[in-house]
Amino acid sequence: MTADADHRTLHNRVLAELGPAIAAGDYGPGHVFTLESLARDFGVSRTVAREAVRVLESMRLVVSRPRTGITVRPAAEWSVYDPQLIRWRLAGPGRMAQLRTLTELRAAIEPPAAAAAARRATPAQRRALSELNAVMAETGRRGDLDRFLALDIEFHRRILELSGNEMFAGLAGVVAEVLAGRTQHRLMPTRPRPEALCLHAHVASAIEGGLPEVAEAAMRSIVREVVEALEEAGDGGPAGATAAG
Repeated sequence: MTADADHRTLHNRVLAELGPAIAAGDYGPGHVFTLESLARDFGVSRTVAREAVRVLESMRLVVSRPRTGITVRPAAEWSVYDPQLIRWRLAGPGRMAQLRTLTELRAAIEPPAAAAAARRATPAQRRALSELNAVMAETGRRGDLDRFLALDIEFHRRILELSGNEMFAGLAGVVAEVLAGRTQHRLMPTRPRPEALCLHAHVASAIEGGLPEVAEAAMRSIVREVVEALEEAGDGGPAGATAAG
């Protein structure tokens, strides 16, 4: 391993431990670190510790000030749309609360994005989305969850981009983390529910047919199914009942 590669490995190790710990609340607002304490605790150089802190600062998890140290910020100040932070929070004890807030965000943006895509996508883009949906549905029926996840992420990403709204498109990474997190943390059935696959097909068909109201309603139903499944899981229902998203 080269010196640069070793440096990156150490930097990533510090982030992989410290970031999730802060996101999980192990270090509350106002907790103060020093470069010296981080270097000592993680067995790394001050340079490696400083680079990890810079990443955490970019996510607004901490603030670093001379003679004060590195202070954990209140959660209200965090960059909550940062995909890495979302990943950390979904891996922590607040997973279900994070999923609920992210699903509420999806409910606000994805239905109007689907409507906009139905109005603005080109004929070639409409056909490509339907073709993607057909492959996704067949993959889901076979129970290939890893491949289905990749296709599902691509399906939702395309719709956000086809909306023609850069603000919607800019949230594609957030939606991808939600979908990936639900699969990785076993909140998906072993095979996507037929009803969910059918709703995805309705969205693709409505966008291909230039029917914005139908596309919006179908996408709203997809997200509503996820909300209901999360509520059921929160009430002690089976996590595996969570719908495809």
